Parts: sequence; C-alpha cells; structure tokens
Amino acid sequence: MIVAATLGVAGAILVGSTLSCLGHGVQPPTATWGSMLRNAQSEMYSAPWLAVFPGLFFLITIMSINFVGGGLRDALDPRTTR
Repeated sequence: MIVAATLGVAGAILVGSTLSCLGHGVQPPTATWGSMLRNAQSEMYSAPWLAVFPGLFFLITIMSINFVGGGLRDALDPRTTR
C-alpha cells in the first residue's frame, strides 16, 4: 500500500505538471513546474535556464519519489531474498 502511494504521488505530480504545461492546470498566478516550462518556451534561445532548471528539478523530484517507492518495495516485500 505504501509503495503504491509513493508511485501514485509521482504520477499525480506528473499529470498536474503536464496539464499545467498544456494550459489546463492551475491558473496563472500560481507557479507550477508545468506553467514555468510553458512560459519558458518563448525564451528558449535567449534564456534557456528558464526551462532547464524547472525541468531538471521536476525530473529529480519524480525520480526521487520513484526510487523511494522502489526502495520501500525492496525493504517491505517479504518474498524477496536478501
């Protein structure tokens, strides 16, 4: 149950950011990774860091949550051999 919850959180972050990037997520005054990436599209050639840093932190967060879920699965699964 705990492992499914961690993977569900990562999926929820991914869906929320995708919807924000497409313009169907949280409204503009609120900053999200998806809205930051959407706003950075017009500035990619003059200021690429506006897209690189939110995208990098988004990637690190999703991967960290997935690694925690995998670690919990390995630690809590009684069927695995150690």
